[in-house]
Amino acid sequence: MSKKLIVAEKPSVARDIARVLGVKGKGEGYLSGDDYIVTWAIGHLVSLSEPGETNPAWLKWSMAQLPMLPESIPLKVLPKTKAQFAVIQKLMRDKEVTSVICATDSAREGELIFRYIYRMAGCTKPVERLWISSMTDAAIRQGFAELKPASAYDALYESARCRSEADWLVGMNASRAFSLRYDALLSVGRVQTPTLNLIVMRDMEIEHFVPKDYWEIRANFGDYEGLWLNPETKQTRCDNEAQARSIRESVAGKPAAVVESVREQKKTPPPQLYDLTSLQREANRKLGFSADKTLKVAQALYETHKLVTYPRTDSRYLPDDMKPKVAATLKKLPTPYADFVCAPEMNLNMHWKRFYDNTKISDHHAIVPTEKVADLSRLSTDERNLYDMIARRLIAAHYPFYEYESARVVTRVGEHVFKSTGAIPLREGWRTLYRDDKPEKGEDREPPLPRLEVGDARRVERAAVKACKTKPPAPHTDASILNLMENAGRDIEDEALREQMKSSGLGTPATRAAVIERLIQVGYARRRGKTVVSTEKGRQLIAVVPEQIASAVTTGKWEKFLSDMAGQQDEAERERKSQRFMSGIRKFSVFLVEAAKNGPADVHFEREAPRKRSAAAKRVPAARRTGKGRKQGLSSGGKA
Repeated sequence: MSKKLIVAEKPSVARDIARVLGVKGKGEGYLSGDDYIVTWAIGHLVSLSEPGETNPAWLKWSMAQLPMLPESIPLKVLPKTKAQFAVIQKLMRDKEVTSVICATDSAREGELIFRYIYRMAGCTKPVERLWISSMTDAAIRQGFAELKPASAYDALYESARCRSEADWLVGMNASRAFSLRYDALLSVGRVQTPTLNLIVMRDMEIEHFVPKDYWEIRANFGDYEGLWLNPETKQTRCDNEAQARSIRESVAGKPAAVVESVREQKKTPPPQLYDLTSLQREANRKLGFSADKTLKVAQALYETHKLVTYPRTDSRYLPDDMKPKVAATLKKLPTPYADFVCAPEMNLNMHWKRFYDNTKISDHHAIVPTEKVADLSRLSTDERNLYDMIARRLIAAHYPFYEYESARVVTRVGEHVFKSTGAIPLREGWRTLYRDDKPEKGEDREPPLPRLEVGDARRVERAAVKACKTKPPAPHTDASILNLMENAGRDIEDEALREQMKSSGLGTPATRAAVIERLIQVGYARRRGKTVVSTEKGRQLIAVVPEQIASAVTTGKWEKFLSDMAGQQDEAERERKSQRFMSGIRKFSVFLVEAAKNGPADVHFEREAPRKRSAAAKRVPAARRTGKGRKQGLSSGGKA
């Protein structure tokens, strides 16, 4: 009797799939039924080998052995999960199993996890791919009804493989080279180092910032106020205190006249739906969540509670054919959301390119609630708060524009003019869902102005001078770091390169949180309240590495290349792209080793207490001046 073997990425996902398919028999590391056997990985079971496992000569940490440029990097079974790998390998070789279904996460990393297991197990049986964006029973059934051959995802795997090997080559070579050069434990990576550079640059801006004094002159006209407008700079600030006080004296109690009054109706569309990065940014601002915490909570809502769609997405759009499902989902939302859905402003038939656009979706669509009815009482406070953000965002998309009247008034007092701005809400629209939210910086929630016409007369009832200082840029938070990672290269001057990098960034939505946490883990950055700041060690690293590895532009270009490769269906062209990319990475690895050898001699890193090592690392002496063995804690050599 033939069976299909299903390989999920996690035990919980495997259990859900087994339940939907009616697979009930239990085995050691798998579930078995009449037609299917369901097993699981535990994240990565197989990885690229360490340098010393690839070539015994590389066990010794020596600058003479660098760069390490193997023709191919062998795979190895990870020791901690080798028992589960043995289960999968045995099942893949079982004569009863005639084909395999890849059911790992529907993304680049999920594809890599399965392909590495499949390769290491020596399996050659045909493979189909389950590709789903939701863990509800209906989505799982639909996914199995629409299985595709694994070859349809070969481009995604090739992109993932190149990313993995590029991280190995850059990370292992650069980390060893700079560690040996400076006799310190230094982790260098193609994504983490430019991300660290963003943090260091902001911290240096703040440290070197010199505040400047300025003064604001405010005039009260009875029923409204205005700020003095500098005729030269067109700013509402005066750079000279004596001049500011002189202006105050000259206008106090004097007659005034409106010389300009402009009113126009404006409207603001509902905000776009969430991808992972925008969800992490907003959860950081509103809830104080770190990027990593947001991902974990979103993953629980997706995997455990089945209440939201796949969170590790880079799209903020939905496919056209999801309109009926979205309408059904909205109708099933619990209190307090049901009241918003039933309100007369709600447009369940909304179809707008701002939200529905097939061309803006690659692997997964935006994060939205699933059709499963939510029991909010079963969620933790964090889960409830994040679900609330996702549910409100989808409802808001179906609400009208926020409409308001914007007013700008200029009032003349003698030779001086004062500027006043205000806004009057006309139609609340989608902002109905956010009445309790505090306005964000830069929002147009200004106090209303009376209706004023040119020529209206007033008198300056009071005039005051306020001393102010220019402020340095704010320290980075998870939200601001994620924004810069997502938009790497957007501020570069070269227009052609800027256009080329529109779809690139540092890392991917799925990896950015881990990169921030990694920087903290290795001692390059630390949390200070809600902010993330660089340490002395982090600053020293940026001082010694070449600009090319610290540049967001370099890594952004690589990510764009990998993204393009993932969408390349022509096999020959994909092979050319792969060879070209890896050739560039090899040359870059050589460059980094040379840069380390010739690094500045006046930088000295502080000695650190050894970190706790893995069992595998303990079998090899740590390298400390002697060059024997490998450095502690660098077994992953600066991945990401």
